[in-house]
Amino acid sequence: MVKRGVLLMNIGTPDEATVGSVREYLREFLLDPDVIDIPTILRHLLVRGVILRIRPRNIAPRYASIWMDGDSPLRVYTRRMAEKLQLEMGDVACEVGMRYGNPSIGSALQSLRSEGVEELLLAPLFPHHAQATTESSMKEAFRQLREIGWSPDLFELGHFEEEPEFIMPLVRSIRPHLNERSHLLFSFHGLPISHVKRADKTGSYCQKVDGCCARRDEANSMCYSHHCSMTAKSVVDELGLSDDAWSISFQSRLGPAKWLKPSTLSVVEDLAKKDLDVVVVSPAFLADGLETLEELDIEVREHYISHGGNHFSVVKCLNDNPDWISGLSKLIDKGFSNVQN
Repeated sequence: MVKRGVLLMNIGTPDEATVGSVREYLREFLLDPDVIDIPTILRHLLVRGVILRIRPRNIAPRYASIWMDGDSPLRVYTRRMAEKLQLEMGDVACEVGMRYGNPSIGSALQSLRSEGVEELLLAPLFPHHAQATTESSMKEAFRQLREIGWSPDLFELGHFEEEPEFIMPLVRSIRPHLNERSHLLFSFHGLPISHVKRADKTGSYCQKVDGCCARRDEANSMCYSHHCSMTAKSVVDELGLSDDAWSISFQSRLGPAKWLKPSTLSVVEDLAKKDLDVVVVSPAFLADGLETLEELDIEVREHYISHGGNHFSVVKCLNDNPDWISGLSKLIDKGFSNVQN
């Protein structure tokens, strides 16, 4: 019987909640041209000359405030996801590889190879396709495969923004938080507008057609913002929410470039002034980490309360939720039908 394996790829995290470890992580992350896609010299000047001098000192305490079980929550939850998936799928080997930091994609591939895997599914844990996440992770996986000289039969999970195996566990995780006063806010990770426009191969659709993100068109079939809109719509339809009971925002802006709007901080400020109870969910993240446990549940919560808000809750990521593990296993079964080579 052919041995199958799955490489679960997440974005990554520092090894420790220290300034040095955070600096090392950010250096690898931000010098990736798929993350900050400006000329090389300018990227190095920006990252090494500005960001790495200031940001690690600011971010390290934030990581320390959420550290769990002696490790980063993102790594803890992603590993738990892999362990539960391994149990769910039986004879399919599951390994975690972080795009930046540890465990690396290269080390995960070495482990899968040593386990005798012949059919390998590359599974970026990002429901919505983006250059800075999915594309960068896939490039690194292919680079590492070439580096170690391994050529298994390859399969790809792909984006799954509307798949019921993802949407239904998400809906079930949100529903207990809602009441008649709730406003559901979908806070997606932000992206520079330049990244979003690049997904439009026609050059005449993105940001030029009214409501482009909410429409289905060949031009936006690989657009991150469109994928986010489709996830929100799928969830709202399942929950039966009215148009005024939900909204979309984008968090985690970095640098001077134009990013997707509106920002999560500006939206919760408006909701607080309207005296609306806020329930925040961040479907771009499948495992809790800095952006959900600290940015949303601490920073954004404090901003909401400081502007007069009263009731604010953050829905946990799907993590190793049994519903999600079952859904992920089904998505992986589907993925093994998509031959890449």
